[in-house]
Amino acid sequence: MLTTLATTATVAAHVGPWAAGFGWVFFLIPLFWLLVIGLIIFGVSRRRRAWAAEGYGPGAPWARGASAESTLAERFAKGDIDEVEYRARLEVLRANRPNA
Repeated sequence: MLTTLATTATVAAHVGPWAAGFGWVFFLIPLFWLLVIGLIIFGVSRRRRAWAAEGYGPGAPWARGASAESTLAERFAKGDIDEVEYRARLEVLRANRPNA
Protein backbone atom coordinates (compact mmCIF):
# COMPACT_ATOMS: atom_id res chain seq x y z
CA MET A 1 0.00 0.00 0.00
CA LEU A 2 2.79 2.40 0.88
CA THR A 3 4.57 1.58 -2.39
CA THR A 4 1.43 2.28 -4.40
CA LEU A 5 0.90 5.60 -2.63
CA ALA A 6 4.51 6.65 -3.23
CA THR A 7 4.32 5.67 -6.91
CA THR A 8 1.07 7.58 -7.42
CA ALA A 9 2.48 10.67 -5.70
CA THR A 10 5.61 10.55 -7.85
CA VAL A 11 3.63 10.20 -11.08
CA ALA A 12 1.25 13.03 -10.12
CA ALA A 13 4.17 15.31 -9.28
CA HIS A 14 5.79 14.75 -12.67
CA VAL A 15 2.64 15.03 -14.76
CA GLY A 16 1.54 18.33 -13.20
CA PRO A 17 -1.92 19.78 -13.70
CA TRP A 18 -2.74 17.19 -16.37
CA ALA A 19 -3.11 14.53 -13.66
CA ALA A 20 -6.01 16.44 -12.06
CA GLY A 21 -8.12 16.19 -15.22
CA PHE A 22 -8.30 19.93 -15.89
CA GLY A 23 -5.52 20.10 -18.45
CA TRP A 24 -7.95 20.98 -21.22
CA VAL A 25 -8.65 24.31 -19.47
CA PHE A 26 -5.22 25.56 -20.52
CA PHE A 27 -6.28 25.28 -24.16
CA LEU A 28 -9.13 27.73 -23.54
CA ILE A 29 -6.82 30.70 -22.95
CA PRO A 30 -5.24 30.79 -26.44
CA LEU A 31 -8.57 29.77 -27.95
CA PHE A 32 -10.23 32.74 -26.24
CA TRP A 33 -7.63 35.20 -27.56
CA LEU A 34 -7.79 33.75 -31.07
CA LEU A 35 -11.54 34.24 -30.97
CA VAL A 36 -11.23 37.84 -29.74
CA ILE A 37 -8.66 38.74 -32.42
CA GLY A 38 -10.75 37.03 -35.10
CA LEU A 39 -13.86 38.97 -34.07
CA ILE A 40 -11.97 42.27 -34.19
CA ILE A 41 -10.65 41.52 -37.67
CA PHE A 42 -14.12 40.45 -38.81
CA GLY A 43 -15.73 43.61 -37.42
CA VAL A 44 -13.19 45.95 -38.99
CA SER A 45 -13.42 44.31 -42.41
CA ARG A 46 -17.23 44.32 -42.26
CA ARG A 47 -17.26 48.04 -41.34
CA ARG A 48 -14.90 48.86 -44.22
CA ARG A 49 -17.26 47.08 -46.63
CA ALA A 50 -20.20 49.03 -45.23
CA TRP A 51 -18.33 52.33 -45.70
CA ALA A 52 -17.57 51.38 -49.30
CA ALA A 53 -21.23 50.46 -49.90
CA GLU A 54 -22.36 53.82 -48.50
CA GLY A 55 -20.30 55.61 -51.13
CA TYR A 56 -17.36 56.60 -48.97
CA GLY A 57 -14.89 54.77 -51.17
CA PRO A 58 -12.46 52.08 -50.08
CA GLY A 59 -11.57 53.64 -46.73
CA ALA A 60 -13.06 55.37 -43.75
CA PRO A 61 -15.13 58.54 -44.19
CA TRP A 62 -12.51 60.68 -42.47
CA ALA A 63 -9.85 59.50 -44.93
CA ARG A 64 -11.66 61.00 -47.92
CA GLY A 65 -10.51 64.12 -49.69
CA ALA A 66 -12.54 67.30 -50.00
CA SER A 67 -15.81 67.12 -51.90
CA ALA A 68 -16.22 68.78 -55.27
CA GLU A 69 -18.59 71.40 -53.85
CA SER A 70 -16.18 72.40 -51.09
CA THR A 71 -13.33 72.62 -53.60
CA LEU A 72 -15.48 74.83 -55.81
CA ALA A 73 -16.39 77.01 -52.82
CA GLU A 74 -12.70 77.39 -51.93
CA ARG A 75 -11.87 78.46 -55.48
CA PHE A 76 -14.68 81.01 -55.37
CA ALA A 77 -13.48 82.32 -52.00
CA LYS A 78 -9.93 82.70 -53.30
CA GLY A 79 -11.18 84.64 -56.29
CA ASP A 80 -10.11 82.08 -58.91
CA ILE A 81 -13.62 82.06 -60.39
CA ASP A 82 -16.39 84.66 -60.41
CA GLU A 83 -19.93 84.28 -59.09
CA VAL A 84 -21.49 83.44 -62.45
CA GLU A 85 -19.00 80.63 -63.08
CA TYR A 86 -19.35 79.40 -59.47
CA ARG A 87 -23.14 79.16 -59.70
CA ALA A 88 -22.99 77.48 -63.12
CA ARG A 89 -20.49 74.85 -61.95
CA LEU A 90 -22.38 74.31 -58.69
CA GLU A 91 -25.58 73.71 -60.65
CA VAL A 92 -23.80 71.14 -62.83
CA LEU A 93 -22.36 69.38 -59.77
CA ARG A 94 -25.72 69.18 -58.03
CA ALA A 95 -27.50 68.02 -61.19
CA ASN A 96 -25.01 65.16 -61.68
CA ARG A 97 -24.91 64.06 -58.04
CA PRO A 98 -25.28 60.22 -57.96
CA ASN A 99 -27.37 60.18 -54.75
CA ALA A 100 -29.76 62.95 -55.76
